[in-house]
Amino acid sequence: MSGPGYIREIFLGRPLPEDSWLNRLPALAQLRAGERLAFDSPVTFLVGENGAGKSTLLEGIAVACGFNPEGGTRNFSFSTRDTHSALGEYLTVSRSAYPRDGFFLRAESFYNAASYIDRLDEEPGPSLLDSYGGVSLHAQSHGESFLALVQNRFGGEGLYLLDEPEAALSPARQLTLLGQMRLLAGEGSQLVVATHSPILMAYPGAAVYLLSEKGIERTEYRHTEHYILTRRFLNDPEGMLRTMFGDG
Repeated sequence: MSGPGYIREIFLGRPLPEDSWLNRLPALAQLRAGERLAFDSPVTFLVGENGAGKSTLLEGIAVACGFNPEGGTRNFSFSTRDTHSALGEYLTVSRSAYPRDGFFLRAESFYNAASYIDRLDEEPGPSLLDSYGGVSLHAQSHGESFLALVQNRFGGEGLYLLDEPEAALSPARQLTLLGQMRLLAGEGSQLVVATHSPILMAYPGAAVYLLSEKGIERTEYRHTEHYILTRRFLNDPEGMLRTMFGDG
């Protein structure tokens, strides 16, 4: 199933500086070698262990697409601390269409983005909060505000980049997010999601890219360690815990 083409593929338009720490990320080896990473599905997942480079790559894609590195729309310009990598300055995004809408949603800086929305809403003119459900995101729980943003702010024909959205969501709310992703994809949107969640990864027909010491490789949902370990644990939690604790 082909995606809408807001991101068709990414590649390094120019080499990274020799002294950049990004060169130490094995997952970027193919990009450094001139290969291109294709995004041919409406929904793409970036998965892998902690430190594999998922969030770094997603952030680089977001910056290359014109988003604020701390999150938000292309019009968000707040900055609390300059800690993002320079990857986005070197990535080139190949596209066959331009989205009508877009948002970069990242768990670690969501509080700052919500604060920025509140500040914008205080300015003269129509209430900005109407686009986010009519209530300040700070006036809701973390999970509720995440879903309120997705359900009210995200629309059709959009490019949505989500960095570990499961951090705020219970398993039931992750299923709700899956339903929203399905609606958005059906309305011509493209989503790229960095995640550890085997629930989210189950999205039908999604492209799954595994970032590891071997680089970036396309894989199947049921071949991911996230699925295998979660299934093994749920099938026999007592047995796995006995083995892990050395009790049996």
